[in-house]
Amino acid sequence: MPSFLPPPRVNVLGVGISVLNLDSAVQVLADALEHGRCGYVTITGVHGVMESQADAGLRDIHNRSLLSTPDGMPMVWLGRLAGHRQMGRVYGPELMERIFAWSEKSGRTHYFFGGADGVAPELKARLEKRFPGAKVVGTFTPPFRPLNAEELESLRQEIGRLKPDFFWVGLSTPKQERFMAAHLELLEARIMVGVGAAFDFHAGRVRQAPRWLQRSGFEWLYRLAQEPRRLWRRYLRNNPLFVWKVTGQLLGVRRYPAP
Repeated sequence: MPSFLPPPRVNVLGVGISVLNLDSAVQVLADALEHGRCGYVTITGVHGVMESQADAGLRDIHNRSLLSTPDGMPMVWLGRLAGHRQMGRVYGPELMERIFAWSEKSGRTHYFFGGADGVAPELKARLEKRFPGAKVVGTFTPPFRPLNAEELESLRQEIGRLKPDFFWVGLSTPKQERFMAAHLELLEARIMVGVGAAFDFHAGRVRQAPRWLQRSGFEWLYRLAQEPRRLWRRYLRNNPLFVWKVTGQLLGVRRYPAP
């Protein structure tokens, strides 16, 4: 059997974005499991890239990931500009759907970590109804603080007993990225995937933007209209600064170390 080969990456302000589309992302993760590879997946858009500009540790977390998928059309456009015409958006909620559909036949199992009270059990019920052959072997709703030693040991024992193939993390960015990088080996998880708001979307708590708006590059306006108090700083500060920095990178005015 050929060895597992991760896809190449595109350097976006020093963050390596994996050259993927939804179909190839599912195939890469299936191959990783088949070859016994463990790792975490970051769903990386403008917010994650910009948070990494002032945080070298977070940038390193993205660059050490098994995959950092192109979440958001700016990542896709930059990948295609670099010559990767097959690159497409790999959005957390859609990747989750594709993996669940694939796992109906493959028998791969799932575990949910994150979300507000009641979200993870509701998510389990909804996805098992949509994908009857899929198996969610457990859920955990963490407190709004780091886990204490007792909680972490209890989680470690549960994951060791259940051995889920996919450990889905529904926290915010960059909290979920830091959690995955810090706990991958401790929890003996196979594939951790940080999908953030996908928990709320698939549990029916928050409405997603229409598909045409997602692919237009202006989904952020829809999200901003839904949660202006929480998101206005993120979008109205990060987006213009991202355009400015990327323009400088493309023109060669500033170089960013390749991951």
